[in-house]
Amino acid sequence: MDAKETAALLRENDDFLILTHLRPDGDAVGCASALCLTLRQIGKTAYVLPNEDATPIIARYTAGLEPPDGWEPGFVVAVDVADLNLLADNALVWKDRIDLGIDHHPSNTGFAKETCLDATCGACGELLYDICRDLGEVTPEIALPLYTAVATDTGCFVYGNTTSRTHRVAADLIDVGIPYREVNKEHFRTKSAKRLQLESLLMNNMELLQDGTIAIGALTLADMAAVGATEADAEDISAFLGQIEGVSSSVTIRELKPGECKISVRTDPNKLNATRVCSLLGGGGHAAAAGCTIAGSPEEARDALVNAIETVQREDRQKT
Repeated sequence: MDAKETAALLRENDDFLILTHLRPDGDAVGCASALCLTLRQIGKTAYVLPNEDATPIIARYTAGLEPPDGWEPGFVVAVDVADLNLLADNALVWKDRIDLGIDHHPSNTGFAKETCLDATCGACGELLYDICRDLGEVTPEIALPLYTAVATDTGCFVYGNTTSRTHRVAADLIDVGIPYREVNKEHFRTKSAKRLQLESLLMNNMELLQDGTIAIGALTLADMAAVGATEADAEDISAFLGQIEGVSSSVTIRELKPGECKISVRTDPNKLNATRVCSLLGGGGHAAAAGCTIAGSPEEARDALVNAIETVQREDRQKT
């Protein structure tokens, strides 16, 4: 379905529950908030399912949008979710009742009854912007989470997924009248002292492979505890290693709990496809940014990632 068809489907239904993915980012939460507010604007009943993994900086966008106890939805929507196994834990109860998926990940598995997918969008927020415009007026209250969605998923418009369309959407949202300067400063130019300590630890734990073009770093539970860091301090830290000169592909390993690691891969897609790497390990995402979760220690996760990278590289060489 395209944006217009999706808007029509939403108009035909009511009593919406909106779901997000595990460890939600600004794109997921921003889209959920904007869609909920837009549906309410046109007279629909809509709520966002709370996500306990959300950091305070983005959780506030859905504050006050939670469903009351005992409420039952009539139509369930998942935003920015590529696969059922990526749903937040408390959303799994609805996994067989998802009526609509709105997403921009090319790895989307089509798990919903209906899917609105545009993989050309740098952020799901770009697609939501089109849907919200078709449904009603994009007010400042709606534009703010949409801008956050677009800005955060493109690294404040510097990642390779940024397009001219991304900038046009952002400009339209700015023109509505939102405090975009404050959003950019808070998300991209403000770091806690603990975050800077984590970055230092990540550098200390980093190794460079293949003539310095691939950087792999890990943060363990012990690292987090050593500086007293929280998930908020580690928000989007996966973008850090990719800033090193000469690095075209970076891997950040986060130990979530003993025996489980979250992997974030960031690449130049012309040199290495991040989705193909992560799909070998049960994950997915985009060509330039993908992720997966691996059972095992950080050392075991590192070995699995290196093997996946080398497998994709070998396949690419065979094609040429």
